[in-house]
Amino acid sequence: MDEKLLTLKKWIDESDNIVFFGGAGVSTESGIPDFRSTDGLYSQKYKYPPETIVSHTFLTRRTEEFFEFYKEKMVAPALAARPNAAHLKLAEWEKAGKLKAVITQNIDGLHQAAGSKEVLELHGTIMKNYCDRCGKKFPVEYVTESAGVPKCECGGTVRPDVVLYEEGLDMGVMERAINYISNADVLIIGGTSLVVYPAAGLIRYYRGNKLVLLNLSETSQDSNADLVIHAKLGEVLSQL
Repeated sequence: MDEKLLTLKKWIDESDNIVFFGGAGVSTESGIPDFRSTDGLYSQKYKYPPETIVSHTFLTRRTEEFFEFYKEKMVAPALAARPNAAHLKLAEWEKAGKLKAVITQNIDGLHQAAGSKEVLELHGTIMKNYCDRCGKKFPVEYVTESAGVPKCECGGTVRPDVVLYEEGLDMGVMERAINYISNADVLIIGGTSLVVYPAAGLIRYYRGNKLVLLNLSETSQDSNADLVIHAKLGEVLSQL
């Protein structure tokens, strides 16, 4: 085990107030494509750019095309995926009383599938859906099993409880995330390029001196971290 891993292991062994903040790189190791990598959704060819499709305007104006893309490219891969070593290790730390919360930008529900309980989903989740007219809640299976646009019995559209482009984050979730991060002893940020705001701005609320960045490539915050490891998240965490 190299020096950086030994340092990370020491910090984790000594702490019972760890917070993990993760992005798409946590899920790519489970086979879920991200948006920004060379083979991600942004690099594939569609009639419209993915960021246009996954927007509030597109959902309301081109609803059928939205759901066609959403079911095929976002829901299907997530439902076929299984938690990887990173998800499982985080759940293990929480069960042991070391990890206080997982804060995630992912919408796939894999942290919960791995056994994590305190999961703050900044961008919502595919697992929850609701009628845009009456508010009735529906499971993900209702969406996947509906032909075309999923409809509620009241006539409204059953939409995902996911934060689309042009929509604001849930401020209650953001406030809880800020509270966890500002009080954390160890903050581990993994699998995120830290370019999506306002989520990426959460890092500035950390007050401690054990900021860990785990990512395959460099980020704009590497120089501000106390420990930087460029490697696959699951490979690193599974060694601890």
